[in-house]
Amino acid sequence: MLSVSAFRRVVRASAIYDVLMIAPFTTPWTFLLLREHLNAINLALGGAPLPVFEPLHLLISSLLGSVVMVWSVLRMLDPQPRFGRYDAVARYLFSTWMAWALLMTGQPLLWLFLVPELAWGLAQSLPVRRSEGGREGGARESLLR
Repeated sequence: MLSVSAFRRVVRASAIYDVLMIAPFTTPWTFLLLREHLNAINLALGGAPLPVFEPLHLLISSLLGSVVMVWSVLRMLDPQPRFGRYDAVARYLFSTWMAWALLMTGQPLLWLFLVPELAWGLAQSLPVRRSEGGREGGARESLLR
């Protein structure tokens, strides 16, 4: 069971991780540079070459990267426990689609995204201890406010 301050640190740390990981996805140009590295890693892990990205794929990647970047900066600057709870749900959804893609493609690169995604989701699903003063912290209603 985590204290509220420890939980806020987890929320902020997950946001910092996201900023670092998602930054290359925010523009088509940076994603194309990242794609080459991801392709090399995937090949080194025994996977097949990644598909070539067309402009529509780059658009979707950049839209996703932009939304996640804004969400991450919000959590980094204001790591509210309720934001951590919402982020955990988003991570479980992302993990579901990553697991589906892993089953469909067998690309080992996906493990490098799936495992941390699940770990951050679990970390932000941990129970939070009520503070000694009463309401603040672990009370369900305070986490969802």
